[in-house]
Amino acid sequence: MMGPAHSLSGAAAWLGVGAAAAALDHPMPWPVVVVGALLCAGAALAPDLDQKSATISRAFGPLSHALCGVVDKLSTVVYNSTRSRGERHRSGGHRTLTHTWPWALFIGSGFSAAAAIWDRWAVLVILFIHVVLAVEGLLWRMARVSSDVLVWLLGAACAWILAGVLEQPGNGADWLFTGDGQEYLWMGVPIVLGALVHNIGDALTISGCPILWPIPIAGKRWYPLGTPRFMRFRAGAWVENAILMPAFMVVSGAGSLVALGFIG
Repeated sequence: MMGPAHSLSGAAAWLGVGAAAAALDHPMPWPVVVVGALLCAGAALAPDLDQKSATISRAFGPLSHALCGVVDKLSTVVYNSTRSRGERHRSGGHRTLTHTWPWALFIGSGFSAAAAIWDRWAVLVILFIHVVLAVEGLLWRMARVSSDVLVWLLGAACAWILAGVLEQPGNGADWLFTGDGQEYLWMGVPIVLGALVHNIGDALTISGCPILWPIPIAGKRWYPLGTPRFMRFRAGAWVENAILMPAFMVVSGAGSLVALGFIG
């Protein structure tokens, strides 16, 4: 799928989790609902770090473009060194390493650890990165025609405000993990979810997605999981724009109403 659909599906996924938590009588504080949706929407773009033409490669100028190049080379090396005998050699790493469940857990765990160890400063950085990505994905038309600096300033302002809200008592800094020193540890959860939702979205397209690597399937370590062939579509096709994105909007709206306690 394309960037906007990935981001919207990420936000919808977290709001769905918030609705489920509320239905199970364990509602999230509203800042966790909002921050989690932004983190998940931003993280849903991150697996495309292996592609220089992706939305994420433009998000932070030369820095993100260079990072995409590094991740592409790393992914290519990992793929070629772990592929099965029947899998072809590749010169590019798109839809390999960063499109797997181990990568999602690695990235989410890394951000969780950073938030728990470095507290507010790490939270600010995590929020800044993912808010900028969420803006690039959800508000892509405006982001394309505006200055990158303006998007970064918006991300920085949102990060500062949201970090200040979260640290207030009862606003969710210790949501999910309540032990001493475990504040903000939950922030890796929407990041993992966003990456996995991205992979599931890509599995709906023609090429499929090797989500379960390195588990071998049909003799292949990089087996591209997906729906039946007749149900798949090309990224950016009318199915994505006319059916999936409206469906994600409906799920997001309904999920937010339930998660925030307006319904139920």
